[in-house]
Amino acid sequence: MSSRSDSSTRAGPRPTDHRDNDAKVDRVISQSIKAAPELSSRDGRMPPRWAVRAAHLTALATLPSCLWRLAMAAGFSLGYHPAWISANASDLADRTYLVALSLLTEAAALLTLGLVQRWGEVVPNWLPLIGARRIPPLAAIVPATLGAVVLIVAWTGVPIMYTDLFHNPLEPQGGWKILMATCYLPLMLWGPLLAAVTWAYYRRRCTDHTASS
Repeated sequence: MSSRSDSSTRAGPRPTDHRDNDAKVDRVISQSIKAAPELSSRDGRMPPRWAVRAAHLTALATLPSCLWRLAMAAGFSLGYHPAWISANASDLADRTYLVALSLLTEAAALLTLGLVQRWGEVVPNWLPLIGARRIPPLAAIVPATLGAVVLIVAWTGVPIMYTDLFHNPLEPQGGWKILMATCYLPLMLWGPLLAAVTWAYYRRRCTDHTASS
């Protein structure tokens, strides 16, 4: 009896049950599955090349007007009458508004890139609480569609602003007026481009249509 007990003592601790290891692995796998986004078979499909180009063009279409406002905020008159500058772009509040408007405009335009990139389908992992979650298609399609409609209505009449019907002697004239129109007329493309990219996003994520160039 003593020899048997001694041999069992020398044998060391009892090895871990494989069932315990399997249970741990199962728990890790189940937790990773719960944390992973519930992707659809339509997620991850490549957007058409024309939609990618249109999304980048949207961000570029808003850039000239943003640079125009930033130049005003920096103190350049850009052809405006001193009385107009004094009333609209002279103090810190006016300049802060011009900078904020420019940054928000360009940020809104850059959101169009999400309609052709991965972060428009799954929230980036680095975002707290909501990272790695799947974005429902309608969560992007509805605001993008409404935004496109508002932009089309708001900017369709831009060319009329540079005719004699809205002549303001305090605003830029001559070459400055042409330069200002060159900066602001591209905003007419924002709404239609956003609408086109949104349509491509809808077809990619909500239908079985295969994207083509």
